[in-house]
Amino acid sequence: MNEKPLVNRVRSTSTRVPLRALNQVRSHHFVIDSAHGPDEEITPIDAFLSGISSCAVHQMEMFAEQQGVKLEQAVATIEAFRRPEDPTFFDRVDLHLELFGPDQEQAEQLVEAFKGR
Repeated sequence: MNEKPLVNRVRSTSTRVPLRALNQVRSHHFVIDSAHGPDEEITPIDAFLSGISSCAVHQMEMFAEQQGVKLEQAVATIEAFRRPEDPTFFDRVDLHLELFGPDQEQAEQLVEAFKGR
């Protein structure tokens, strides 16, 4: 099977503001500041973690639909713990899911489906 791979493309460009990048995804534009300043916009780690937590919410919605589970709302909170002396390393990343609508057993099944991905 020779299917073409799915490709996501992001273009990041330096700006006249030091340590700030303008990013383009399709027709969307957004700013990301370095963790070292100017500290007005989200950082690369914020953007990375947002991708993970939003993916978790979307997956909960899809799995709930596939399993016929009523899901009123899914909330994902993610926290990354990094070393102050070298913040490029993650010591731990915690993802906490709150699911409103399903009973405990259904919620556990949805989370297990996500963990199995």
